[in-house]
Amino acid sequence: MRRNRPSTSVTTARIIYVLICELAGAAIANQTAGENAIWIGMAIGLAVAGFFIVVESLMKKFTLRGFSHATVGLFIGVACAWLLSKGVVNLLEESLVGKVHELDAILLSVHVTLYSTLGFLGSVIAIRSSKDDFALLIPYVQFRADSSSGPPIVMDDSVINDARLWDVLETGFIDSRLVVPRFILEKVHVMANSSNASEHSLGECGLDNLERIQLSPKYQINVHDLEGHDQSDNEETRLMSTCRKLSAKLFTTDEALSKTARFQDINVLNMNDLNKALKQNIATGDRMRIKLVRAGKDETQAVGYLPDGSMIVVNAAADKINSVQEIIIISTLDTDSGKLVFAELYKD
Repeated sequence: MRRNRPSTSVTTARIIYVLICELAGAAIANQTAGENAIWIGMAIGLAVAGFFIVVESLMKKFTLRGFSHATVGLFIGVACAWLLSKGVVNLLEESLVGKVHELDAILLSVHVTLYSTLGFLGSVIAIRSSKDDFALLIPYVQFRADSSSGPPIVMDDSVINDARLWDVLETGFIDSRLVVPRFILEKVHVMANSSNASEHSLGECGLDNLERIQLSPKYQINVHDLEGHDQSDNEETRLMSTCRKLSAKLFTTDEALSKTARFQDINVLNMNDLNKALKQNIATGDRMRIKLVRAGKDETQAVGYLPDGSMIVVNAAADKINSVQEIIIISTLDTDSGKLVFAELYKD
């Protein structure tokens, strides 16, 4: 329901604007041409309102940030035009004085062309520029949407439903504003209400994660409504559009989505990549000390764990359980569930 509120507000504003234009047209016509011309004035007012409503519709993807960038670019372009007019136009005036009859009209045309062209170029270039370009242009000034450091981070359902999310946030590696697109929030809510046990469990975990983040004073999290976009577009397309619109990074655990986003030059934070980077690299012949905590499948084996959770099976060590032993890696095996590591007790 909340998704429709912006469009309803815009429709109301358009109706009010049309009425104001018609009343203004009727009043102007009554004052200038009499009562008989009131309907003509209302028609002209309606035409003017229709024209600007069409312009507004074409600008529905033009954001407030883009408007502020365009305004800065316009001022810069006008300033450049003013500087040029002091030199170029004055030189032109000195060269043509006494030689051209309509000198004032020519100079006015040059002024209009110069100011409009440079103002237009300044606005367009500013809209295409990033906030970092503005920071270089105006030192010590950062154009930011909020006080959090770095660009906002858009989360998809795969990372919201991940039980590791809260632990990752608690490490402090992520301190930017977190953004949840409304269609992702609705998807998590649907999953939490699903009759499928696995989907229900994931959805409940996701809602619990969002609640903990929202209640924590350390994090800023917002729900974002994506406006001006075709609802028939798939989830990936809408996520990419949200990231581009907010100049945000994408936070996910979906490998295929990560590749698609990177292909479209969107920065990606993949929690699985972080997990892989933290895993200890183990190779045959490595020596280490671990605590053996339980028996293995074979009655002669003992099992220990590395700090990252990797399991090591130690042969002929069943009598060493509950003790710290030095071992040597003899082989590794990659499986769908992770890496299996086999070792033996190290003997000098």
